[in-house]
Amino acid sequence: MKTIKGPAVFLAQFMGDVKPFNSLDGLCKWASDLGYVGIQIPTTEKRLIDLDKAAESKTYCDELKGKINSYGLEITELSTHLQGQLVAVNPAYDIMFDNFAPPQVKNNPKARTEWAINAVKKAAIASKNLGLTAHATFSGALLWHTFHPWPQRPVGLVEMGFKELAKRWLPILDVYEEHGVDVCYEVHPGEDIHDGDTFERFLEATGNHKRVNILYDPSHFVLQQLDYIAYIDHYHQFIKAFHVKDSEFNPTGKKGAFGGYNDWRERAGRYRSPGDGQVDFKTIFSKLTQYGCDVWAVMEWECCIKSPEQGAKEGVEFINKHIIEATQKTFDDFSGGDMDNEKLKKIIGV
Repeated sequence: MKTIKGPAVFLAQFMGDVKPFNSLDGLCKWASDLGYVGIQIPTTEKRLIDLDKAAESKTYCDELKGKINSYGLEITELSTHLQGQLVAVNPAYDIMFDNFAPPQVKNNPKARTEWAINAVKKAAIASKNLGLTAHATFSGALLWHTFHPWPQRPVGLVEMGFKELAKRWLPILDVYEEHGVDVCYEVHPGEDIHDGDTFERFLEATGNHKRVNILYDPSHFVLQQLDYIAYIDHYHQFIKAFHVKDSEFNPTGKKGAFGGYNDWRERAGRYRSPGDGQVDFKTIFSKLTQYGCDVWAVMEWECCIKSPEQGAKEGVEFINKHIIEATQKTFDDFSGGDMDNEKLKKIIGV
């Protein structure tokens, strides 16, 4: 067994234009003062990290790491969620996902894909330069618009979609293999990897590439009505990153899993601050500890009701309360001893 590290916080939802949220120093002091010991860094925000420099210069990474460490913090993982999303975009989503792309590749899907692939590759080198062994990202999606098949999907469409997704990711995965970093796909609605079956499809399509792993976030499974506890039993060996994010599912006579096109506050399934939703984190932390998952507990805030400042403040205590110091002792050790075959025979009567 292994003790989960934390508490940590994903900075993506807290970055802003007002102090202390507009700079790395400001966010580090804020997080440290709250009691966090780790930060997950989005690589799209140059005020936090220059991904190009991080991939080119070990000196830059040492200085960045030193600055963060000076606040009593560690980097848990780098994140390329937005760049990973742009590795695979169905044309139906081109206009909306262009919002995540830099100006030079907007309105040019081919150039946008190439830019995204290169950015995620750079994050592999940057992660190694920072001494990290896991990386957080999205898979992107070519098939999501067909998840509820009407009209019916043509035969072979799903297989072709995952073959193409793997084709785009394999060169990236090879770079991560070269630099000893695991790619942790956040299993998330809107991605082609959104549950257990789709993770297995992708894993198979990549030839069971050893760097294909999981960022486990139970909030997305509540919205899908998937058994998020059994998920750990199935896939614990792949879980290399962990988001502590809560959610709830409250269907009515008017709306359910699809949400009725309502905004977040009015949907049946909605995200909440840790402890305010329906996720059984006590069992999750027990399972992850039992299976020896070497992960950081990273709070991700996306609550539709509570302020991010209150959520972040409460998140420290919530995670600390749930982290289990893994025992190194078996409670019944006293009844053991060296094996004695003759004694064992007597016990069973042979």
